[in-house]
Amino acid sequence: MIKKLIRHGNSSALVIDKPIMEMLNITSETTFEVSTDGKNLILSPQIDNNQERNILESLKKINNKYGNVLKKLSE
Repeated sequence: MIKKLIRHGNSSALVIDKPIMEMLNITSETTFEVSTDGKNLILSPQIDNNQERNILESLKKINNKYGNVLKKLSE
């Protein structure tokens, strides 16, 4: 897919199509880390610390409740 930058005030912007946003599970509110390898622009979505904490807490609860069953299933 080839894209062009568009003018946005005194800056330029890159429009990300909705299907790509849905595939990456990002929204217009998602924050990104912007970096480069000297040739490419790299956008990495940032996970909210609260969201990561909630995921880890949920995994801990699941593991406490179903750990033995999951271990048996893996054998």
